[in-house]
Amino acid sequence: MIDDFAKEHLHDRLRRVREALLWKLDGLGEYDVRRPLTPTGTNLLGLVKHLALLESAYFGMVFDRPFPEPLPRWDDPSTHGTDLWATEDETREEIVDRYRRAWAHADATIAALPLDAPGHVPWWPHPDVRLFTVLAHMLTETTRHAGHADILREQLDGATGLTPHHATDHDAATRDAHYAKVEQAARAAAR
Repeated sequence: MIDDFAKEHLHDRLRRVREALLWKLDGLGEYDVRRPLTPTGTNLLGLVKHLALLESAYFGMVFDRPFPEPLPRWDDPSTHGTDLWATEDETREEIVDRYRRAWAHADATIAALPLDAPGHVPWWPHPDVRLFTVLAHMLTETTRHAGHADILREQLDGATGLTPHHATDHDAATRDAHYAKVEQAARAAAR
């Protein structure tokens, strides 16, 4: 009974954070969803593309339930990092649709297997895993990247939050006053 509760709880959280990540694209133009906003090139659409690949692999090949579309080989150095940005030929719609197809495939794997179902992650130091471990890992990974997306979106237009209903929508003066207060505290602490 606890396994069913734990599986549904983790799966529900994963579904919610997936939606939060995609919400970060809403209302932005092509340039803003693709443009690098950190020195390492982190960008909103690249995070979505990256998570589509991760879900496809972790809930596909790891449990011998291959994703029905081609994936880059995990052990091919020439493909490392290519999932973190969108080429000019890849559309936002293609990437978002791929992510949603990866969700459907992952959801089917999660629904079909018990939490103790064995899997094999060849790139991990201890490759023999259970569905529970992979589900917790993907929830952590997706939440981590949704946090990145929240910061990137805030840099673009100040929008923050998990959903449109929970969005923080302060005017520029309120944001500037808060920023000044935090900056003043940081400078005072550094003295």
